[in-house]
Amino acid sequence: MSRRKNLVIILGFVLSAALTASAFAVMLMSCYYSKLQYNVLNAVCGEVLEQDPEARQAISAALKEYTNGNTDNTVEHNLLAELGYRSNDFLRTDYRYGTLSVMTGFLAGAFLFAMAFLYRNKAEAARIQALAEYLEQVNMGKAAVLSASGEDLFSKLEDEIYKTVTFLYQTKDAAVQTKNDFAENLSNIAHQIKTPITAISLSVQTMKEEYNAKQLEQIQKQLLRLTHLEEALLILSRLDAGTLVFQEEEIDVFTVLVLAADNLQELLIKSGVSVDIPELGEMAITADLDWTMEAVINLMKNCMEHSAGGTIHCSYEQNPLYTEILICDEGQGFAREDIPHLFERFYRGQNASEGGIGIGLALAKEIIECQNGTIRARNMPTGGACFEIRFYCH
Repeated sequence: MSRRKNLVIILGFVLSAALTASAFAVMLMSCYYSKLQYNVLNAVCGEVLEQDPEARQAISAALKEYTNGNTDNTVEHNLLAELGYRSNDFLRTDYRYGTLSVMTGFLAGAFLFAMAFLYRNKAEAARIQALAEYLEQVNMGKAAVLSASGEDLFSKLEDEIYKTVTFLYQTKDAAVQTKNDFAENLSNIAHQIKTPITAISLSVQTMKEEYNAKQLEQIQKQLLRLTHLEEALLILSRLDAGTLVFQEEEIDVFTVLVLAADNLQELLIKSGVSVDIPELGEMAITADLDWTMEAVINLMKNCMEHSAGGTIHCSYEQNPLYTEILICDEGQGFAREDIPHLFERFYRGQNASEGGIGIGLALAKEIIECQNGTIRARNMPTGGACFEIRFYCH
């Protein structure tokens, strides 16, 4: 209901209460004046009888003729009561008018009260009907945005309905997006698996005709690629399902970087890339050591693949809000059009290394964000790519 309708209802209730109160006031005033006149007449008659006791019969006859009442012969102080008269017997016309006014005011107040009550019920029924029709439209998937109809007793319900419907729409959109992502992931997985399987099949076909050590090496390489793909997909599926539990413990940033570089030592030596990790003092973050190290390994490996014979530079610093870790290389940097998509699953940029499956950066992002962190990629002003990781304190 609008504010104007609320004012009409309130005014109706006020008028009905005012008329009812007026009616009671008129009734009380009539009783008061009737009693006052009764007392005056009683005093006058008493004075007359004191002066002329023989006038009793004349007074009684006059009163009887006026009020059509009954008399008795007892004489006491309250003479009129003894003669059988009441206070309203002497205000016959005024009392009737007073009674008529009282009844009129009471009926008018009752009528206004009933009309205001019925109007209020009708307005509430209309509001309930409007909300019910809105929910029916929601169930049919045709509901528009619920617009506010004013402030009344239904406003709170209206707000909660709007919040619930908005949440349901968001949940529906999220479910549809999840379904689309699932279908896209399945398509990407099928494509990623198809490549090594095709390579293995060709190598096996060649080996049937003639043994070739190169073909055997190719088979082993593709099998290793399938193994890595399987492991990465299992980890991502656990992350999506929320079943991967991260241990929360205080770990030193320098230790994480050193352990990640040690795990890549063989590949680093083979590619001729070195890692520079300065010791900048003890800085701790709250995270899972093994999984955080896994994310850093994927980032270092990406830098290694784009730094032929160069150096991977690591640095870190801490402030009251977060701990920042930078992992940069000396390569050509990211292509500008690749930067928005670098952390998407199965995305492979223009300069992606041969044999990559495009899942390492996506996995690193998932691990970091699940531990109250953020990651972004950018190009250095002096050249080279840089990954910026931030672990927030709260």
